[in-house]
Amino acid sequence: MTTASHVLDRVLVLEMVRVTEAAAIAASSLVGRGDEKAADHVAVEAMREALNSLYMDGTVVIGEGERDEAPMLYIGEKVGSAIGSGPKIDIALDPLEGTTICAKAGPNALAVLAVAEHGCLLNAPDVYMDKIAVGPGYPENVIDLAKSPTDNVKALAAAKGVEPNEIIVCVLDRPRHEKLIAELRAIGCGIVLIGDGDVAGVIATTDPSTGIDLYVGSGGAPEGVLACAALKCVGGQFQGRLLFRNGDERARAARWGITDLDKKYDLHEIVRADAIFAATGVTWGNLLDGVTYKDGFVHTHTLVMNSSTGTVREVRMKRKA
Repeated sequence: MTTASHVLDRVLVLEMVRVTEAAAIAASSLVGRGDEKAADHVAVEAMREALNSLYMDGTVVIGEGERDEAPMLYIGEKVGSAIGSGPKIDIALDPLEGTTICAKAGPNALAVLAVAEHGCLLNAPDVYMDKIAVGPGYPENVIDLAKSPTDNVKALAAAKGVEPNEIIVCVLDRPRHEKLIAELRAIGCGIVLIGDGDVAGVIATTDPSTGIDLYVGSGGAPEGVLACAALKCVGGQFQGRLLFRNGDERARAARWGITDLDKKYDLHEIVRADAIFAATGVTWGNLLDGVTYKDGFVHTHTLVMNSSTGTVREVRMKRKA
């Protein structure tokens, strides 16, 4: 019998590269064209087709939205070539993380996918999440959403053996973060402001070459699950708390079985077992190169991680365009 664990370890690690590549290549045709919806649509179609070629009974638990909002890759959609008979796999995905980035040809647009055994990924509703994340190598609980940004920076600086003003923090550039940014500036932090793509922002904390030590601020809850899958693979810490702006969003959470609306989730509550994460660059960024076309070939750059083995692979593919 082929178990979900076997499929994750032996098959899906490299197959996921093919899935995110397909979405990235499709989206690349619309980089800089100013049409977010069209870019997202072609990425969704390409990723869905690739997922349906895999031997699995897959369920989208983080997707393009609820069924009435998304025609394809909606939350609850079944994908795979062995629905009802194959290993049960839960899937979190964003065929085009950073639709605005792609439309404007900015940095760090990605095609992103994470998989785990059935029941092991948080079914996060499409609401905001307050987030804080650091990379590997620090003492447990060095960060805490219950603490102020200042206290978190000071704790991280102490653990790193540097002054607070040497810490670099990544924050989404949004009006809602004005007070957060002002507080960080007051203690002298360097701040990397990003226009979109907070999955890449969280993952950047795991790569010393980016210079980013800490990610903090609110962004999409689905993106939080995807980022946690990456952190699960390479180490690091993450805490998130769902944010609800109105009764409709609270009702949405109830439909997904979330009863404690103020719960503070850590990484291992969001991704409860081994996971695989893959991301392919659509546009160039600090993590991945974008899709490029040269001499009749298309070139892609993908990062794929497996938490069960602790492996991280960079995959560069070249194929005829």
